Amino acid sequence: MGAFNKYKAMEFPRCVVVGHDALEDVAKVCTQLKLGSPVFLIQDGVTRKIAGDRVRELLEKAMFEVRETEITEADHSEITRAQKLLAETKAAVAFGIGGGRPIDVAKCASFNAGIPFVSVPTAASHDGIVSSKASILGASGKKESVNAHCPMAVIGDTKIIASAPHRLLVAGCADVISNSTAVLDWDLAAKLKNEYYSTSAVSLSRMTAEMMIENARMIRPGLEESAWFVLKALVSSGMAMGIAGSSRPASGSEHMFSHALDTIAKKPALHGEQVGVGTIMMMYLHRGDWKGIRSALRTLGAPTSAEELGVAPEEVIEALVHAHEVRPERYTILGEHGLSQESAMNLATVTKVI
Repeated sequence: MGAFNKYKAMEFPRCVVVGHDALEDVAKVCTQLKLGSPVFLIQDGVTRKIAGDRVRELLEKAMFEVRETEITEADHSEITRAQKLLAETKAAVAFGIGGGRPIDVAKCASFNAGIPFVSVPTAASHDGIVSSKASILGASGKKESVNAHCPMAVIGDTKIIASAPHRLLVAGCADVISNSTAVLDWDLAAKLKNEYYSTSAVSLSRMTAEMMIENARMIRPGLEESAWFVLKALVSSGMAMGIAGSSRPASGSEHMFSHALDTIAKKPALHGEQVGVGTIMMMYLHRGDWKGIRSALRTLGAPTSAEELGVAPEEVIEALVHAHEVRPERYTILGEHGLSQESAMNLATVTKVI
């Protein structure tokens, strides 16, 4: 037997604060983590009003120097601009305040600048609020998965998140449920491609998805209890990715389908909504309980068909055909050559997606 040379690095948030009026603890969190000044807030016009102004007020009251900017898109130009501002202001920490875009920009810009990042979600629509991965719009118009770093702290105020459009919370639930097929894809890659595989990451990811499926009925509009449950599930999903050191426990063929649809559809739906529909179809290919997935999504009020997504049937078919091209290095149930037009049509038809 050769010398033991296994090596693994894992990254997790040092502080996670979730609950009613959690935002009010923002200065306390910064003090406990010994985060200095200036604090740089990255947000958009909407999330500044929802949470950014209050974050600034609380930090300045605690004698933190605060700088800020608003972004319009999560793309490389905005990341470069934010990174330049972080350098010019000599920021000690970057806050991402919002849903997907401000958090992704803050995550990448702070990573490039070599400073910590704090995630302040105003909606629980995806697990990117905790993960070290960012979804960035590339020059070609396609979404790219970019390596960054996980937040040093997560501050999730359930009062704010429960007041966000319920559709966003449902999308977050669907994103968690998609772990069901992501872990199956990872298991397949481990068996057929000898890919690194973490049983602990898979266990946490699968458990989180199963809890969401089993508790779909408790997710209701305007309820802080619902926001609490979904936030905890998204944090768990992010932790699974931290254990794995990659997005494997939470991103497989269903995400590849969604990213393909982002490029192909004239008007794509929300990320979580699309991966939910993708999970139905990919679970069918895995010979799993795809009807159970569909039932849970229906209970949540999430889309389960092309019509409910607001996309054309032919766009779904094309996305299925090209999904394997999104991340060719990531082996999934779609294989290396993907689905034929006929196979894609059959898959979408039998699962009643079209």
